Amino acid sequence: MNIPAHAPLHLLHTAAVGTLATHARQPEGFPYPSMLPFAPDTRHRPTILVSRLAEHTHNLRADPRAGFLVVDARDGDVLSGQRVTLLGTFEPVDSTPEVVQRYLRYHPDAERYLVLGDFTFWAMKLERLRYIGGFGAMGWLSGAELDSLPPLGVDEENALIEEFNRAYGGGGAFQLLGVDRYGADLKLAGVRKRLAFDDAGLTPETLHTALEGCIKRQTN
Repeated sequence: MNIPAHAPLHLLHTAAVGTLATHARQPEGFPYPSMLPFAPDTRHRPTILVSRLAEHTHNLRADPRAGFLVVDARDGDVLSGQRVTLLGTFEPVDSTPEVVQRYLRYHPDAERYLVLGDFTFWAMKLERLRYIGGFGAMGWLSGAELDSLPPLGVDEENALIEEFNRAYGGGGAFQLLGVDRYGADLKLAGVRKRLAFDDAGLTPETLHTALEGCIKRQTN
């Protein structure tokens, strides 16, 4: 069954936590699942922050191949909800100001881990993914099919975030977390939401218009 790439893409921006499955070192070869917070990077790939002492980190250093499961079943009905299983390899990511800033927008409490100096970022390089949108709606995509457009530049995204947080962020009830060509992530009254654009924003003008329209519909 053909699955539109925007469905798993939006799901990766909806959930805050995923299940990482690495290859155990002891007992060797067994799947080792663990739950972790994550943030989507500019290519919508999961970025995780892990301790150097954690078992899953040791596993990734020995074998970077992994699976990552993301689920959205807010009513508790997992079989009717959306889920996507990502297959690929995790690679260490330098803690640049851009990486840190983006991750902390999604997970501000993680700042206490960063000051310890023991935690590092890893991002997933996607090979394949399987999306299930409910009974009878499922299929495989290659990693390249998730997003064929060039990512939004960091400066362009930051400018939009600053502009709209300044315009709508009075009292802290509104916070824009991230913007990409397909939608935006925000917190509204403490609840995280994914706003999907009707069409991909290919120019600064269309992106700004789509973002403004989505936010107005949410805040009016």
